[in-house]
Amino acid sequence: MRDRVNQLPPDAPMDYRDRMAILRERKLEDTQDKLRELGPVNSDDHGIIAPPKGFAEERAKGIYSNHPNGSWYGYDGYSENFYRLMDAYPAFVDPCDITPCRGMAYLSNLRPPRGFLPEANYDYLRPAHELYDIVPGIGAQQHFGIDYTIGLTLGWGGLLEKIERYRAVNPGHDDFYDAEVKTIRAIQQWMKHALEAVDEALTRETHPVLIDNLKRTRESTEYMITGAPRSLREACSWMCWFKAASRTYNGDGAGGQLDELLRPYYEADLAAGQITRDEAIFYISCMLLCDPHYYQVGGLTADGKDMVTYFSYMILEAADWLDSSCNITVRVHDGMDRDFLKTSVEYLFKNKNGWPRFSGDDALTEGFMRLGYPKELAVKRVAVGCHWMSLPGLEYTVNDCVKTNNARVFEVALGQMRRDGQPPSVARLWDIFAEHTRRCVGATAEGIRFHLKHQWRNAPELPLNLLSHGPIERGLDISGGGARYYNMCIDGTGIATVADSFAALEQRVEEEGRLTWDRVFAALDSDFEGVDGEYVRLMLSGSNRYGGGDTPADHWARRISRHFTECVTAQDGDGLKFVPGWFSWSNTIPLGKAVGATPNGRKARTPINHGANPHPGFRRDGALTAMSNAICAIQPGYGNTAPIQLELDPGMARDDEAVIKIVDYIRAIMKQGATLLNINIIDAGKILEADKNPALYPDLVVRVTGFTAYFCMLTKEFRQLVVERILRAA
Repeated sequence: MRDRVNQLPPDAPMDYRDRMAILRERKLEDTQDKLRELGPVNSDDHGIIAPPKGFAEERAKGIYSNHPNGSWYGYDGYSENFYRLMDAYPAFVDPCDITPCRGMAYLSNLRPPRGFLPEANYDYLRPAHELYDIVPGIGAQQHFGIDYTIGLTLGWGGLLEKIERYRAVNPGHDDFYDAEVKTIRAIQQWMKHALEAVDEALTRETHPVLIDNLKRTRESTEYMITGAPRSLREACSWMCWFKAASRTYNGDGAGGQLDELLRPYYEADLAAGQITRDEAIFYISCMLLCDPHYYQVGGLTADGKDMVTYFSYMILEAADWLDSSCNITVRVHDGMDRDFLKTSVEYLFKNKNGWPRFSGDDALTEGFMRLGYPKELAVKRVAVGCHWMSLPGLEYTVNDCVKTNNARVFEVALGQMRRDGQPPSVARLWDIFAEHTRRCVGATAEGIRFHLKHQWRNAPELPLNLLSHGPIERGLDISGGGARYYNMCIDGTGIATVADSFAALEQRVEEEGRLTWDRVFAALDSDFEGVDGEYVRLMLSGSNRYGGGDTPADHWARRISRHFTECVTAQDGDGLKFVPGWFSWSNTIPLGKAVGATPNGRKARTPINHGANPHPGFRRDGALTAMSNAICAIQPGYGNTAPIQLELDPGMARDDEAVIKIVDYIRAIMKQGATLLNINIIDAGKILEADKNPALYPDLVVRVTGFTAYFCMLTKEFRQLVVERILRAA
């Protein structure tokens, strides 16, 4: 057991804001503890805390192997090892909190690194994957959206009844159903252990408010081992139990339409006279504290009505109480409550934690409809990931797990042009690049088809199957036929690197004649070493750039995106639809390491551009509108995103007029076709100081990419990427 002991005297003030302030300070302490124990990471702040010393080592001794290679696979292997882990999982009791649970470990970290199921061999795909440095997504888990209403309506007991009902309908699927039952039993067992921890905490607690809280926690936990939530407190608590368990299982971080998920519980409590507004905000804050999953607020209903209600404001206020890392997305549309959008921007500038983000309803809905879906379904696709959308519980996709390294594709094409003995030209280079893009995307799609054929035998989605429409009803894992829709994501990366390279060659070699092909090739081969190499690098990097404002490089970027989109959507078939996007996530660094020097002046093995953004320094004045226009223009247009990453000076929002300007900017770019906007509000001087000594800024949160994280938890290499981006913007 890991717990927090209250040291406040019985007469100390203890309202809901006091309790959240205490919880926030403890989260900062937990982050430092986690950094010391587990080291830096380049991912979301998952809300986990460091487990007791020796916990992982002890659990690793007790793993169950169902394969000769010593690892585990499939329904039997995953359900048994998940049960063993959760049976020994520590409870976490904080007398200020509403649930005795917090994530502390990942099942995947206990699994021996033996790779994908050996019986399902994909060596035939590896040559193309390695040539183009494809991130194939084979074996990827959990990057799709679930429907929390299933679990909130049924509870664990109702889910067990549902399993048995459909087991009778689908004979021959006992392996699947047995695994799902064991998954639920694992979580129930963990909850039972937590009751013992709460009882122990009650023997030590002296503050009357916290004694009452622990008693209510015990009562609700005991009930929810089988029962469905009856109140807002229990709904928030049930979501905490599920997401801590699913995060433990395979890192799941997808949420849902949070304002609509929780509003009915609040209204029922309010009607019964059982809750106050501050109490409700506190419960939501505790749920956000447990794990900052991705949630959406706002948007449109199927009949075109604005989804913003008073409760949407309460969600933002709860995040404000927490004042920490958070992943809330505001869905923007023409008919949106303007005051709500303004309030969202005010919180963005007030807390400077990178939330909320803003997604564009028009472009996302119209794009998803291009896949052949009706508008009534398209508006239900919500933001539940770093850059991605999903139909809650209806759609399987490997969003954010599949990347084509288009900068590497360009490098391969350039190498072929240099070897084939014909005079080099930008036109010939484009033809070769276009063909290699087709081959790269085709190989990527083949990898996805392989994944769909074998993933259920490799690593099934046991917790997430429970909150999806289809797996339990069909007796099939969602990755292997259980989903209603299969819309498979393929993200391109390096669009600015490639567009700038084409434009630089066109300008400096073919139009101006200031460089020759041979001179450029020699500079690339030497990684721009020597006086002449540096001269060539400066000439290339000083050419017109993507994001500069309708430049030739912007035209190249649009051409590249159109071709990439055509290649991806051409892969449709066999019940699959392929959805293109432009997003690199934290792959920006490793993808760059696979690419040598490029004709935009980028040195070998350095990062490619971030997502759909231009390379830093794309324009001396850093023109906001020019960059936004460029990114809006390269949207693939099929319902996934090419995000805009924006870095702003905190001094610009000193008054209401400045906030209104940002509101107007958001509305304008969404009308223009933007799909997602991420904003950092951070002082360049502060980020420099934090990079020198992260420990001095334990509460500094930055939006790294699609996710927010504590700056001190990032590796030095990744901190530098964020620092450079912010400094160049400043």
